[in-house]
Amino acid sequence: MIKSMTGYGRANLSKKEREYQVEIRSVNHRYLDISVKMPRVLSYLEEEVKKQISSKVNRGKIDVFITFENNSTEGKEIKINTEIAKIYIDELKKLANQEEISANIEVTEISKFPDVLSIQNNREDETIKSELLETISQATEKLVQMRTTEGSKIAEDLLVRIKLIQEKVKEISSLSTGLIEEYVVKLESRIKEILKNQEIDEARLAQEVVIYADKCSVEEEVTRLKSHISQFEKLLNTEEVIGKKLDFIIQEMNRETNTIGSKANNLEITNDVIDVKTELENIREQIQNIE
Repeated sequence: MIKSMTGYGRANLSKKEREYQVEIRSVNHRYLDISVKMPRVLSYLEEEVKKQISSKVNRGKIDVFITFENNSTEGKEIKINTEIAKIYIDELKKLANQEEISANIEVTEISKFPDVLSIQNNREDETIKSELLETISQATEKLVQMRTTEGSKIAEDLLVRIKLIQEKVKEISSLSTGLIEEYVVKLESRIKEILKNQEIDEARLAQEVVIYADKCSVEEEVTRLKSHISQFEKLLNTEEVIGKKLDFIIQEMNRETNTIGSKANNLEITNDVIDVKTELENIREQIQNIE
């Protein structure tokens, strides 16, 4: 089933005082373009997030929004800056000697000074990584579900439109077969009127008919159109990424239709060509949103 490139997915996860929220939005794009906005403490996992999403999504402009609140000790490490602490101690001792006061320096007091103690995030923490990717996976699944639902609606519309085109192509094929017979009748009548009682040169007449038939025949174009329609319908029932393929087929169908329009010397065929081109344009707009 085809998928739309428009969709939305959201997921929340709460684990031991850790809260994750992920929102994913997608819109049309020629390629896969993933943009991630996340807290700095998780920024080292950005490539993992993109990899997780790209395993399930092939095309589209994807915007990912992640919020994270960690009130647990998971992923946090206390770092002691020993060099800074030594400088504080040395300076305090100097001050004590200069002012002749007691230098009872306590470790707990030193730890309160700026930059001695700091809490850092552990980038090797597998728990937070696993939990975040689990949330990403849930949000991506919901995104894909929505894209699939939208895709099925688009597919239904495309099938209706391609069937209309198919009917018009049949009409064009039927009408075109009668054009040569009509031309022969008109040509004989015209020649008889010009020559009056003289005999008609059957060889010359046959030659003119061949030339006309070659100029106005749309048999090849109709055959190719039927082939494109068949390919189009088959693609709608595959699991492949088909957006670009469908776009190419529509371009080819439009080219064949234009050729028929330029050859047609018949008002009904011209009207059918206009109808086909109208439907092709509607289809082209729809498939711009297909993955």
